[in-house]
Amino acid sequence: MFLQLFGTVVIAGIVGYASEKSGFTRNGYLPSIIICVGGAFLFYFIRIMFGIRFGAPGIDAILSSVGALIIVPTHWRKRR
Repeated sequence: MFLQLFGTVVIAGIVGYASEKSGFTRNGYLPSIIICVGGAFLFYFIRIMFGIRFGAPGIDAILSSVGALIIVPTHWRKRR
């Protein structure tokens, strides 16, 4: 279980970096990585508590990271 958590953080960091490098987001490297890791942590713990999953832990990490990148910046843009 500890290795899944470590892998989730690594995959989320890679997704955050890749999304910023490709131009998918314009938050900055560190904010994108933090958003991805936060979303991946949240979904990881939801997966443990409730058993909700989309597939393998890596697929869950990728989907939750991309979902967090879509939801969080959009939420803050609407408030300004």
